[in-house]
Amino acid sequence: MAGDQPRDGMVKGGLSRLLARLVVGLGVLAVVGGVFVFREHQTGSQATRDQERYGAVQAAASDQVSALLNIDYRNPQATIETVKAGSTAEFAEQFDAATGGLVEVTAQAKSVMTADVLWTGVVDVHPDSATVIVATTGTVTNTLTGEKPAARNFRIKVDLVQEDGRWLMSGLDFVPVVTQ
Repeated sequence: MAGDQPRDGMVKGGLSRLLARLVVGLGVLAVVGGVFVFREHQTGSQATRDQERYGAVQAAASDQVSALLNIDYRNPQATIETVKAGSTAEFAEQFDAATGGLVEVTAQAKSVMTADVLWTGVVDVHPDSATVIVATTGTVTNTLTGEKPAARNFRIKVDLVQEDGRWLMSGLDFVPVVTQ
């Protein structure tokens, strides 16, 4: 039995080393798992921020196009002020300079244009700028249409920049609508 004691000591020592290695291994796995969870959380947070940015630029572009295309000859200044309020200072100045003729033409023709946004598509988005295409459908009624509603469909490319936490229109271009 005297021979058994050293053997028990070696078994206990080997078992202790095995348990120590197991604890260290589990600790390493816990740290590695924590790193993966942290990275996944960061990726998820970034995806959430990206989706929020997409939604914000789509909403801003949609609001601006809706403001631009819904105009009534009885109060065109309301449209002009709404568009300018959602624009950069530079674009608002350019828009203001271009609207003098618009007020006259809409008043002479007794023009009322209404439009609904059908869809928006984000072409490009960055933390502080974006480009969005906005598709609309609507009508115009005026003396040229015989006071009857005439269909008006537009596709408009809207450039936006973020200033002071707001997405503002910095440019727009009408995109030709191809019909077949």
